[in-house]
Amino acid sequence: MQEDRFPLTYADAGVDIDAGNKAVSLMRNAVKSTFRSEVLTDIGGFGGLFSLDTSRYTQPVLVSGTDGVGTKLKIAMLTGRHDTIGIDTVAMCANDILVQGAEPLFFLDYLAVGKLVPQKVASIVSGVAEGCRQAGCALIGGETAEMPGFYGEEEYDIAGFIVGVVNKDSIIDGTSIQPGDTLIGLSSSGLHSNGYSLARKALLERAEYKMDTYIDALGKTVGEELLEPTRIYVQTVRSLLDRFSIKGLAHITGGGLVENIPRMMPAGLGVQIQKGSWPVPPVFDLIKEVAGTQEYEMLRTFNMGIGMVVVVSPSQKDEILKYLGSEHAHCIGRVTNTSGVSFIE
Repeated sequence: MQEDRFPLTYADAGVDIDAGNKAVSLMRNAVKSTFRSEVLTDIGGFGGLFSLDTSRYTQPVLVSGTDGVGTKLKIAMLTGRHDTIGIDTVAMCANDILVQGAEPLFFLDYLAVGKLVPQKVASIVSGVAEGCRQAGCALIGGETAEMPGFYGEEEYDIAGFIVGVVNKDSIIDGTSIQPGDTLIGLSSSGLHSNGYSLARKALLERAEYKMDTYIDALGKTVGEELLEPTRIYVQTVRSLLDRFSIKGLAHITGGGLVENIPRMMPAGLGVQIQKGSWPVPPVFDLIKEVAGTQEYEMLRTFNMGIGMVVVVSPSQKDEILKYLGSEHAHCIGRVTNTSGVSFIE
């Protein structure tokens, strides 16, 4: 059978090697801006080398984590803005290992795209680099995969991988927590990167808001609110660890206060949280109003304005709150001798 045939290239199949090389060139400066003195390799190697400073960590324990940003990616695609989603990727990983007292050391990212547009990829990675600078870790490596036919041309996915270190005798494991201890909540910047399937269902489908719909209660557009980057708590928490005795930490992600606080508690203990003890960002009230979602469902889906919970002895409460400032930290409850999380008026 006669057919018009011509030699196929990788580009004919939808993968542009030259575009990939250009993307690496565009992101080079952003990536190098995150390098710490312990980084021994340049961009483009097969593996990233990192020399652990054993003069600072005499009993080093490596702490690793991985995460993504879920359907928040849809918001970046709808708005066409891609320079913040990388901050979220780093934040979700860095905040997770932070709760065990770890200092983030280095980060790797995996980015899969339907069509590799160098400027778009560079914008995404610039956000990753910004997140790494905020967390104090080096962006030591990554992978950008062009996957035509698997993702749509405008679609992409991103995941992050982090490694940190803590001295063995400094690991925070919650074992010293006892009834009567104080819960201090560190304010979130908004939704962070959780609950977006419900948020999109409520705001974009039920309320039929567009990305450029301005909401007076938010003081910004829907797109701006939903793209607000996740707060990275590394500098704040590490400064607390240097100055105070911290008994436990919980990163409030998917599952909210209800599911995440028990993860740091010793068996048999729980917490009592005082409603109204911190300001709830208006985006949560908006979602609840539009969706008619019950309060408990909100509390186990979203962070509700608290992104990190710190457990300390009552004697340190006032000093820590003064140190952190009333805008970012709130006394939200106490530890009890009854398992689970309860809420009181």
